[in-house]
Amino acid sequence: MNSHYRVVVIGGGVVGASVLYHLAKLGWTDVCLIERSVLTAGSSWHAAGGIHALNADPNMAALQAYTIDLLSQIEAESGQNIGLHMTGGLTMAGTPDRWEWLQSAYRVFQSIGIEDCRLVTPEEACALNPIMSPDGLLGGMWADREGYVDTTGTVHAYAVAARKRGAQYFEHTRVEALNQTAEGWEVVTDKGTIRCEHVVNAAGLWAKQVGRMAGVELPVSPLKHHYLISDTIPALEKLDFEVPMTVDLEGFTYLRQDQKGVLLGIYEIDHEHWAMDGAPWDYGMELFQEQTDRIEHELVCGFERYPALQEVGVKTWVNGAFTFSPDGNPLVGPVPGKRGYWTACAVMAGFLQGGGVGKTLAEWMIHGEPEADAWCMDVARYGDFAQNKRYIRETTGQFYSRRFVMTYPNEQLPAGRPLKMAPAHDAMSQAGCKWGVSWDLEVPLYFAPRGFEETPTLKRSNAHEIVAEECRAIREGVGLLDITGFSRYEVSGPNAQVWLDRLMASKLPAPGRARLAPMLGETGRLKGDLTVLNWGDGTWWIMGSYYLRQWHMRWFDDHMIDGVTVRDLGEEVCGFGLAGPKSQAVIEKLAEQDISGLGFMGCGDFDIGLVRARVARMSVTGEKGYEINCRMGDHVALRRMLLEAGASEGIREVGFNALLSTRLEKSFGIWSREFTQGYTPGMTGMDRWIDWSKDFVGKEAALAERDGNGPAQVQVTLEIDATDADASGYEPVWSAGDKVGFVTSGGYGHYIGKSLAMALVNRDKATPGTELTVHVVGAERPARVIAPSPYDPDGKAMRG
Repeated sequence: MNSHYRVVVIGGGVVGASVLYHLAKLGWTDVCLIERSVLTAGSSWHAAGGIHALNADPNMAALQAYTIDLLSQIEAESGQNIGLHMTGGLTMAGTPDRWEWLQSAYRVFQSIGIEDCRLVTPEEACALNPIMSPDGLLGGMWADREGYVDTTGTVHAYAVAARKRGAQYFEHTRVEALNQTAEGWEVVTDKGTIRCEHVVNAAGLWAKQVGRMAGVELPVSPLKHHYLISDTIPALEKLDFEVPMTVDLEGFTYLRQDQKGVLLGIYEIDHEHWAMDGAPWDYGMELFQEQTDRIEHELVCGFERYPALQEVGVKTWVNGAFTFSPDGNPLVGPVPGKRGYWTACAVMAGFLQGGGVGKTLAEWMIHGEPEADAWCMDVARYGDFAQNKRYIRETTGQFYSRRFVMTYPNEQLPAGRPLKMAPAHDAMSQAGCKWGVSWDLEVPLYFAPRGFEETPTLKRSNAHEIVAEECRAIREGVGLLDITGFSRYEVSGPNAQVWLDRLMASKLPAPGRARLAPMLGETGRLKGDLTVLNWGDGTWWIMGSYYLRQWHMRWFDDHMIDGVTVRDLGEEVCGFGLAGPKSQAVIEKLAEQDISGLGFMGCGDFDIGLVRARVARMSVTGEKGYEINCRMGDHVALRRMLLEAGASEGIREVGFNALLSTRLEKSFGIWSREFTQGYTPGMTGMDRWIDWSKDFVGKEAALAERDGNGPAQVQVTLEIDATDADASGYEPVWSAGDKVGFVTSGGYGHYIGKSLAMALVNRDKATPGTELTVHVVGAERPARVIAPSPYDPDGKAMRG
């Protein structure tokens, strides 16, 4: 073991070994892995080892597909048998809603490039898995690329392949402390101290302690997970093939063959956490006693679905711990505020996602950003609020217990809520507000009559008409929206303008003005669809999506220069937005200064009643509007004053569901849908805001796109002939049977009375009038490309 390495990876499970391999594969060979026991000690050795390419998140699906492709390569490179069994897989549905969801999911998988799957009847499924009972089943989905691996062999294959490429790994070496230095990190072990530039926390069950060594409190917790291995099943002995991986969603079980028996795994509703502060250091190859009472309901479901289990015994019980994050996705990437400290932990499905996680982290570390959009597993998707132990317990437990429970697009889950609430939250609740959550913050969805409850559904909600009324208020009168859920960053200092001009690809606004500002990475892909405001007093604001606060602050810090201070105002500033043709009439009643001269995209300081506010003339709804920003302590008073001033104008409180409908009618994109770090300015239309005459981050790559062949796909607006459901995202778009794109977001345009979607489609299909089809909740519907902004295409309403 050397005294210095470029990278030290802590943890010898499948994820740590994959990170080591990918670093070496990409050319960083001065790297080592440290394992306190032996490779696989922790969760890897007892994992079920299942692999499948299906995932509703397209970026996770791509990483899983990469991992599956990689497995045979590392087997060949290492010479280590990984025991790969590609049996194919079934996912079964036993309720009408679930079957409808599965049909919809099948179309989404087509959209994201997973072509080797198909829908099957219960009879077809039972022919593929003859020991399965069809009772209660409505249908299923078959996927070719499913199976399982030998977990111990796979970890060793990654490690040996990494060593052959020049990396090193050391077993029986425990990390005792981490010390940050000017050059990087000191890794103190029981075998000596190593100095390095980068540390990777791939410690699995011990990720919590390894995080705390660096002053990082990661939102992770282990939970116990059961599976059993049966004795030999006579019916399997008679088959000349292995039965496929089979998931019974209503029964909370998954099954695969194990020799001539089966492995039956359970995601029980009655979950149990273990060692929330991290596993004991001497734990590693142990298991817990099975808890059959706790999993009785799911066991009964499993034995009824596979009656052959009732005739044989249980050979082995496995009750082991796996580490989960609040949403079940991995925590990967550079930890904000800890330069050189990286995470690759909470990878629940390590043998399925480990290859993709290793690739992503290695690319990120070496090239500055990964090839694929990694937001779904970025450690910066959580803020300090997620360090709270009860929050971690509630959210990880909720995810585990709902692993096979159907979640509807309009369903609001309770774990970790309510946490942060705007000051006027209680008053708004009294007024009928129904709440969603963004990051840690409760955000208004819509305002309903007392006693109203929304029904979870894949189709149009029973809140449909309520949202329609709010949209009419915005279009014809004036709507009042709590805008605490926007992010705000204050930029100041003698070099503030220089820094902003380099970071933003657009021109900067003049004093007293605001401007839309795309922000790019070095690869020319998007890093933000932001608004920059120049207050004219030497301070600037950047405004964007609230849930990206940690992510954007990390980007700002990584590109910081002397003479600039960036401050996240998310705990200090909130506000309300007015939108609609009567919004000016309302604000003029309260403004102590003449606000009538504040033109579109203007901004300034105004006294709004008793509140000293920073006001911007803009609105995401496409109507004349004002965003009124105030101190947290002024929020309640500002709401009261605006409601009183607007009473004679018919003011109505509205939520974000109405905003999402009105923005679709204007073809306004939003982050995580139309704009992601996987897309470019040319694809999304954001290139129209770029100032090509100046230098900015990502210019070279953006110019290459502009001056080359251009993007293969571009953003369009679609009108869909839908009836009782609307597109939501990732549905495939077809032209005469050929897939030509996919939906980025969709919904109902309440004011124009049309089902709308925004989509990325092949350039030759982007002309208005082009006839297409779109699958909506699994059913193919006629659609057509229409001109952008079906409501008020000239923008007279918002500029008037």
